[in-house]
Amino acid sequence: MKYVKADAVLPDTLVRKIQKYVQGEYIYIPAELKKRKKWGENSGNRQYIKNRNETIKRRYKNGDKITKLVEEFFLSVHSIKKIIYDKK
Repeated sequence: MKYVKADAVLPDTLVRKIQKYVQGEYIYIPAELKKRKKWGENSGNRQYIKNRNETIKRRYKNGDKITKLVEEFFLSVHSIKKIIYDKK
């Protein structure tokens, strides 16, 4: 998130209206709901976890034991089971 001076991007009349409520402080203006990205979309983490989970499911179906997956992916038994038995 970067900061932008209000008077550089907003009309003077709007800046004066905002100054009635806040002066010399930071205001966060959120993105529109339809333009917001989900967690991990910018960094690629969302896709990484999706690929990792698919790999875990595939390897379990192909015969790998949960204990082997726990050691290899550095996850708890509980986490591996959640991934394997997920209905999605």
